[in-house]
Amino acid sequence: QAQLVHTGGGLVEPGGSLRLSCATSGRIFSSAVMAWFRQAPGKEREFVGAIRWGVGRTLYADSVKGRFTISKGSVDTAYLHMNSLNTEDTAVYFCARGVDLSSSPSDYRTWGQGTQVTVFS
Repeated sequence: QAQLVHTGGGLVEPGGSLRLSCATSGRIFSSAVMAWFRQAPGKEREFVGAIRWGVGRTLYADSVKGRFTISKGSVDTAYLHMNSLNTEDTAVYFCARGVDLSSSPSDYRTWGQGTQVTVFS
């Protein structure tokens, strides 16, 4: 089973930007969906966005639309570009791999270990 490894994350001031990356242990096939979720302390895991790898079709949560962008890197890496960050974006961010362009965590079978993003003022 493919493994997902995060890099990126860290501390940033409000209004700042960060880029998260998610590298897989194998190639991301065109039919796959790569997604990002986040989970703040005491809250449920929340959908951020997803991309259908081959055609590049994307889906974003309303809370990040216009600020966050998912992009394709090499054949085995997906990126989450986060701009205009605010304190409400503070969470552990996870990438996930599935086959349906979905906002439901249950539709994704493979998950990364998560990386902390903290927006502080």
